[in-house]
Amino acid sequence: MKEIIIAGQKIDPGQQTQINALIAKLPTRTPIDIPVFVARSKKDGPTLLIMAGVHGDETNGVETLRRLISTKQYIPSAGTVIAIPIFNVYGFINHSRGLPDGKDLNRSFPGSKSGSLASRVAHFFTTEILPQIDYGLDFHTGGASRNNYPQIRAAFESPIEKELADVFGAPLIIKSSFREKSLRKTAAKLGKPILVFEGGETLRLRKSAIDVGIDGVLRVMKHLGMRKEAPEITTPPKYVNESSWVRARFAGLHHSQVRNGTEVKKGQLLGLITDPYGQFEKKINSPMDGVVIGINNYPVVNMGDALMHIGKLEPAI
Repeated sequence: MKEIIIAGQKIDPGQQTQINALIAKLPTRTPIDIPVFVARSKKDGPTLLIMAGVHGDETNGVETLRRLISTKQYIPSAGTVIAIPIFNVYGFINHSRGLPDGKDLNRSFPGSKSGSLASRVAHFFTTEILPQIDYGLDFHTGGASRNNYPQIRAAFESPIEKELADVFGAPLIIKSSFREKSLRKTAAKLGKPILVFEGGETLRLRKSAIDVGIDGVLRVMKHLGMRKEAPEITTPPKYVNESSWVRARFAGLHHSQVRNGTEVKKGQLLGLITDPYGQFEKKINSPMDGVVIGINNYPVVNMGDALMHIGKLEPAI
């Protein structure tokens, strides 16, 4: 079995441990640690990473991993699971997306040992975590009051990513290209496929998204031979190859008329924009056939604000 060492600590087969990896210190000299949970089986197998909180205000993923850890479902019967419930500890403490340096952690990879704070945190992941893993699942939510319908994002051109996305079994499977300086692209360059799960919105816990996330992890573990049982997929996923945002043509109050995850037709009424004084009401219509994969829940909008994310449905791939 391969050797696993994180932050100078060796984890032996059959061991379950929590590593508190020191990243930096606050101006008060208070240390900031990233808790890393590692569960190794005595039986050889792959190493799966499950992580959340890359953006500190995206709490659904944190709760997903908390439940997997507290119920001990993350412990494999073969192989190793590395679980990082809160990667961006700074953002989590401050209810914010980024770090004190103003950087987006997910645009700071592969990072640098002597760079900005975000770059240093990314460097820790690139040098200490990525070399250990074979596959990964990264949990996110919609940002800025945008509620994402539960969805798994993968590069369809990668056979292993497509395979794991199908196994995960989220209601929506969305084709997703790599973004520059992202965690996922850095991992892909090293031959480490990491899929992104999106569900819910920032600073809110949504049980439906959390449940989908937990079931998806268990299915992936079973598929990789890391556990014997997992929930069956009861509803066939829908596939989305491309998508676009419907944006506000007027400023005012946004009133959505459709639910997240709903299939819509071109020209169908999606919602209304009204002024606050009862003097006008403007209709918002769907630009195409598709499915609603995200809704902006913030009612006060300006011209050009993203209102609703519509995905074009494709046949099963």
